[in-house]
Parts: sequence; structure tokens; C-alpha cells
Amino acid sequence: MTTETKETITSETQNLNLEELTTPKYSYKEEIETVIATLEENDSAMVSKTGDSHLWKFQYGSVEVFVQLTGETEEDLLTVWSVILNLPAKNEPELMKKLLEMNWSGTFETYFAIFNNQIVVSTQRTVADLSPTEISRAITLVATIADDHDEILQAEFGKG
Repeated sequence: MTTETKETITSETQNLNLEELTTPKYSYKEEIETVIATLEENDSAMVSKTGDSHLWKFQYGSVEVFVQLTGETEEDLLTVWSVILNLPAKNEPELMKKLLEMNWSGTFETYFAIFNNQIVVSTQRTVADLSPTEISRAITLVATIADDHDEILQAEFGKG
């Protein structure tokens, strides 16, 4: 190896920055779309883009699932949610007790919450160090838990 080659290699190595070394080789957006393609039913997936933010919606069983990615920097968020019951509901104190008990034992990294006067199943985290497996797990868990519980909770607590 010549001195000139060694200098070029050293110079190129010094020009690498930490972001290049830690930036994932995949796109979070592409990974989300891959997961949604495996779960969606009846070609139901839709996406809306505003700036760096993306919002997907797709049908899974009896629920609609929403996936929002605010961007691809470490501070950006991946949020997944699905509405399972509109409020007000019958016997809300009992409903809230049931949801809190389910949050403790049956929701894994997801949780039941209230958003826009609706009961939702949700999960959220920053995209820092987010792996394709975590993206898949987040979307799959929200979709499955929402689909497994929406009709039961609507039958017991729904106003309809």
C-alpha cells in the first residue's frame, strides 16, 4: 500500500461522522409500509404526507389502524393506535376499571387510553434505535389487541 493510498484511507475515515455510522440502512417509512402490506385487508391502506410526517390508515379485522411517523430523526415519534369504542359509554366506571386491569396484564407494550372522546389501543416511542422488528411488533400488537377487544367492549359498554 502506497503512502498516498494510506493518506486517502485515513482522510476518508476521518470524514465519517457518528450520524453516518449510526443511521439505519433502512427507512422507517419503508419498513412501516412493508408491515402494513402484510396486515391490511381489501387493499385498504391509505397514506397522507405532511412535510416529513406520514399517517397511514388500514383495515384489520373489524378495526381501522392508524400509524403515524413524524420523521426519521432520533427525536421523531412512531405512534400506532386504533379506536375501539366511542364515548360516552354505558357504565363508564366499570369500563375504566376493566381497561386499567387489562393495561396491567394483557396489552404488552400497548395500552388503552382516551383520545378524542374515544377509547383507543395505542403505543408510541421515539424512533431512536428503532428496529424493523419493533416496528412490526408495535403495529401488529395494536391491530390484534384492538381487533380482539373492540366488539366485546362495544357489546358490553357501547351506547348503540
